[in-house]
Amino acid sequence: MTQKTSNKKIGSVFGKVNYLLMLAGIVLMVLGYLLMIGGGSNDPNVFNPEIFSPRRLTLAPILIIAGIVVNVIAILYKSNRNKE
Repeated sequence: MTQKTSNKKIGSVFGKVNYLLMLAGIVLMVLGYLLMIGGGSNDPNVFNPEIFSPRRLTLAPILIIAGIVVNVIAILYKSNRNKE
């Protein structure tokens, strides 16, 4: 029995589009986390209602979930360069 060696190039699993989509997903998640920052109070005896702003309760979680969805799509996306 002889083993045949193939001369196929071993490259990256993902293509350029995959990496760009992953970067976009990470940017969305970081933006969502940055929008959640703040709203606390320096004095523990004073309540700051800014902690319940729509930006922190609605917009930021939507951006984080959108970033996760974009990253899943980026992982599952099959680029055309792998077809032979």
